Amino acid sequence: MKKYCIDSLRSLFVRCLVAATVSVSVVSHAQLSIDIIGVGSQQIPVVVAPFAGADKESQLVASVIEADLNRSGVIKTLASAGLARLTEPNADSYSQWSGRGADAAVVGGVQAIANGQFSVSFRLLDVPKRAQLTGFVYTVTSNDLRATAHLIADAIYEKLTGDKGVFSTRIAYVAKSPGRFQLVVADSDGANATTIVSSVEPIISPAWSPDGARLAYVSFEGRKPSVYVQNTLTGERRLLINAPGNQSAPAWSPNGARIVLASSQAGGTQLYIADANGGNVRRLTNSGAIDTTPNWSPDGRIYFMSDRGGSPQIYRIAPEGGSAERVTFEGSYNANPRISPDGKSMVFVRREGGREALAVRDFASRQVQVLTSGPVDESPSFAPNGKLIVYASIYNGRGVLAAVSADGRVKQRLAASGSDVREPAWGPIPR
Repeated sequence: MKKYCIDSLRSLFVRCLVAATVSVSVVSHAQLSIDIIGVGSQQIPVVVAPFAGADKESQLVASVIEADLNRSGVIKTLASAGLARLTEPNADSYSQWSGRGADAAVVGGVQAIANGQFSVSFRLLDVPKRAQLTGFVYTVTSNDLRATAHLIADAIYEKLTGDKGVFSTRIAYVAKSPGRFQLVVADSDGANATTIVSSVEPIISPAWSPDGARLAYVSFEGRKPSVYVQNTLTGERRLLINAPGNQSAPAWSPNGARIVLASSQAGGTQLYIADANGGNVRRLTNSGAIDTTPNWSPDGRIYFMSDRGGSPQIYRIAPEGGSAERVTFEGSYNANPRISPDGKSMVFVRREGGREALAVRDFASRQVQVLTSGPVDESPSFAPNGKLIVYASIYNGRGVLAAVSADGRVKQRLAASGSDVREPAWGPIPR
């Protein structure tokens, strides 16, 4: 894919990631459907005008951009019916957009060119100032149209909010149907869902490497939980940790060089660290209690849950070992910590009144805010920009994925027909 900035004609090449499996062919999985059930208190009104050019392709690109912006919860797209298809603005179009209450407008087009390729262009416009904010031209194949639309939505989101967009990212999750567990990778909007591992035995704890090229996870094949790593580019899969006892909850270090996991290889469940190739395994904790669900923070420390103090609470420890420091003190059950990408906050599972809900703790202020209402919300995972958190929940008796903003205002529900879905992991922004 080639991209050119309309203003400066800078070129950019975008890498496409293709997932593959080992024992079976890659198969499509039922897409997640997304319901928006809560939005931000202040939404930016944006109109996405109908894209010009190739009809089917232009409709696809415009619809994906519009859906992405709406999913953000902080941008509200306005009705575009009756608007002209434009690749450049004019005086009449600015008046129309202003009349609909738009602060910004998106125009663009998709044109078929040689060798089965398409030229996709867009411009983001400041309606009150009648000025262009950004714009690009991409040269892509038909297979890359959705990915290009996500990139455009990312550019729009970043220009309007100042934060990186995450529409081009992927989410891994486990889908359970009768007699079958599947590790699935999908686009952030649930499209292009692909099963990369399928088994009659449970699959749990998927974790993305920082470069997004590998997934670590736990498989119970052979009726013994062990850690596997699969390359999502090549499909290569290998057994990483197959020690005595049970292995669980792998998590990558910020540089991808090491993995921390929980293991009962010496009896009780404790934390261990291994090189990313599975070598140099060493014990990290030795508490005599249960230490589990570790997660690496950007500053290199490891957060985990332990009942060493008499109830499940969250602690942190240096990867070199030493004394663990207790982090949570409120309540009798705090577990499954995940640190925000900027290292400033932590989301975790808090049990209160028999309900498990997500809460977020700001490290500077030490304030805790409950984000969800339960009754069974678990497995939180931050989006790479830190603005949204995807997690597993129950809805109408089925396992679903849900997402909530870090301030609790934006809420979404993601469900797959015919399957319970759980154990989500939000992948990094593509490099």
